[in-house]
Amino acid sequence: MAERRVVALGGGDPAGVPALALEELVAAGAADVRCVALAAFLTERGVRHSEDATLIAADDLTAWRLVRDDDALDVALDREALAARATAQALGRLWEITVRLRNECPWDREQTPATIVQHTIEEAYELADVALAGPPDAKLVDELGDVLFQSFILSVMTREVGAGDLSDVAIGIADKLVRRHPHVYGEVEVDGTDDVLRNWEGIKREQEGREGIFHDIPASLPTLLQALKTQKRAAAIGFDWSEWRGAEAATREELDELVEALAAHPVGGPEPAPAVRDEAGDVLFAAVNLLRLVKVDPETALRGAAGRFRARVEEAERIADEKGFAFADLSLEEQERYYRAAKERLAR
Repeated sequence: MAERRVVALGGGDPAGVPALALEELVAAGAADVRCVALAAFLTERGVRHSEDATLIAADDLTAWRLVRDDDALDVALDREALAARATAQALGRLWEITVRLRNECPWDREQTPATIVQHTIEEAYELADVALAGPPDAKLVDELGDVLFQSFILSVMTREVGAGDLSDVAIGIADKLVRRHPHVYGEVEVDGTDDVLRNWEGIKREQEGREGIFHDIPASLPTLLQALKTQKRAAAIGFDWSEWRGAEAATREELDELVEALAAHPVGGPEPAPAVRDEAGDVLFAAVNLLRLVKVDPETALRGAAGRFRARVEEAERIADEKGFAFADLSLEEQERYYRAAKERLAR
């Protein structure tokens, strides 16, 4: 059989079939039609269906999936252009579904931005868990879909009050990305990531009218992320250590000050003395600064540490159980011994 060729026909609407694609199919007289919505349209124009035909006629999304999964297939369109058209078709279908749910589903009709945002945050954290668990896989694709729907349903709500719709959302972020990447879309020269980040912050301040050094840091951010963004804002104007050793010395200094505060204000009441609490905050803030300078994200690092601790304690409990002991009933010294054993076992 001759090399098979895929002809992409748009989003499945007869009115949107590209003229050149239709011309090629009519000239061939037959095609393996993979789009039910366009079958009658093609038949009326003299293109009969044949599973053995050299040409495969399909809507953009089906066409993209065919050529994505089979490199041997030729395609009458640049592959990246086809990928973009297929994405537009898929997003269009999701938009139609979202609008229908908003109109016809009692639960969706009752939602407001204030009630939806809790689900948005929850979905974002679920996405983060999967993204940090390992290489991208089908589960990550699934979680990305959940987060994507949050943007769609909120965009329906903004459209309802005349604040803009999904097209405004897409145009807005696209324009912003172009504006903040003058080294890609303009003639600005950069020498690595640090230059890119400095330009990014400068553009936000100068071109987008943001005032003050610490502009637009949401109070609702998790505290580690809030500390990180605060430090990045200061770094953008040059108030930063030149390298990580300065931050490391500052972290040790803050820890010493915490120890001094604890010595001066022994723990005994229901809550620590204000000086202890303040120094403890300084230790955490300094640690975040050190991690930032060595390119470690504090949020994901801490989540990883918590996960490793849980795994080690659970493994220590299993080891103790194998020996006939209840981990919770052991002394701290014995628990520590089993914990070290668990750490070694998991490392193997």
